[in-house]
Amino acid sequence: MVDVTDATFESAVIERSKTVPVVVDLWAPWCGPCTTLGPIIERVVDATDGAVELAKVNIDENPQVAASFQVQSIPAVYALRDGKVVDGFIGAVPEAQVAQFVARLAPPPNETDLLVAKGDEGSLRQALESEPAHVGAVVALARLLAERGEADEALALLARIPESSETRAIAARARLSEQDIDVADDATALLDQLLERVREDDDARQQYLDLLEALGPEDPRTTQYRKALSARLF
Repeated sequence: MVDVTDATFESAVIERSKTVPVVVDLWAPWCGPCTTLGPIIERVVDATDGAVELAKVNIDENPQVAASFQVQSIPAVYALRDGKVVDGFIGAVPEAQVAQFVARLAPPPNETDLLVAKGDEGSLRQALESEPAHVGAVVALARLLAERGEADEALALLARIPESSETRAIAARARLSEQDIDVADDATALLDQLLERVREDDDARQQYLDLLEALGPEDPRTTQYRKALSARLF
């Protein structure tokens, strides 16, 4: 489960739904039925073991998301797949109905899915032998390789599937790891240094962008340094 804001909705819901179905729960603290339905949705989605993900949106704090769904009554629940709304319901419905709603989004796992669920490198490689463009396997193995600094193989794997915010972040971390850059320790100082060179130096600009991708949209430095980059380039 993730709490989504106006700023993170595009990456956490729209882009993420291109990899895995996402259920969006639109709620507000003053809404009694929301407090009844919320734990039910969380429990049902959690039981899918990652086959479906849940994004919760407080509409009082995030009016842009509410407007995009044209919300008139809450709780309002929508399911997104491949960036599009594919199902939804309004109101606090029984748990059995919520379970049916979620089940329609998550087909039973096949043999490849079960291998991916194991998560170890051997199982992921075996999964890709039978389904070379399995999104879950590609993403999981590419992440493992990126953490080891094996950028070339990680990037080659990611090229098999459509780009998303998640794949861009993994690709960025792969390239940074290959250069022995620790995002947690080096990001701010390195961004300041690279900003002086981004206009003339393509490699510096790519490294700068990789750092922003690796930090992610929820890190306040991402917005700050994207604005600084735009000011420097334009």
